[in-house]
Amino acid sequence: MQRDAPILDMVAEAIRHKQTLLAFQPVVLSQDQSRVGFYEGLIRITDETGRVIPARDFMHVVESTELGREIDVLALQMGLRALHETPHLRLSINMSARSIGFASWTRTLQRWLDRDPTIAERLILEITEGSAMTVPELVIDFMDRWQVRGICFALDDFGSGQTALRYFKDFFFDILKIDGQFVSGIAKDPDNQALVRSMVSIAQHFDMMTVAEFVETQADATILTTLGVDCLQGYLHGAPTTRPGWKMPPPVRAAG
Repeated sequence: MQRDAPILDMVAEAIRHKQTLLAFQPVVLSQDQSRVGFYEGLIRITDETGRVIPARDFMHVVESTELGREIDVLALQMGLRALHETPHLRLSINMSARSIGFASWTRTLQRWLDRDPTIAERLILEITEGSAMTVPELVIDFMDRWQVRGICFALDDFGSGQTALRYFKDFFFDILKIDGQFVSGIAKDPDNQALVRSMVSIAQHFDMMTVAEFVETQADATILTTLGVDCLQGYLHGAPTTRPGWKMPPPVRAAG
């Protein structure tokens, strides 16, 4: 508790002073890596010096606390606002099973969908494998209620946890995101190639699109494409940025 106290205080201060933002990372099509299929919105906070802090530096501490729920609401708010302001944008936002029963999170989602019905078909909600398996029945019911509105769901970090495969026929995830531990360096790892091939086969059977995370080299991207992975995400195609292209002002043309 003493070790985590500074992180909890930092996150609480960031929420109190509205020092939160999203960083956007492209997810590209494997068959045409110049095309972006969608973006993932990743929560960030800033500390008192203005330094941007990524989720990996604080989420593991706050995820089981009330602050974790508040962070989920803020990420959802910012993501839905981006979708509303940018009609061509398709965006995934991270959530967890703890968000399902949090009234503020559900009200936020409902309010934005009522305001702009086009948001639903452009929104992807990502739930990690570990979170989904804590309360699978609750997650299944939640997905059933919102998929009819057009929202897509992605199972994040697949392969990192203990997913019971029997739930696949009930979950109906639209997207399967393959955990980066199986992706990084896959061009030189026959074992991971075999595992990813199996994951792609499972996804195809259940009509799920596949995304490989942590793609950092062209050699890995080539192998993943050969294995049938649909989309690629990682530093090879773009780091998360708080200033994506659609937010940048148009260039000022010099007077001729």
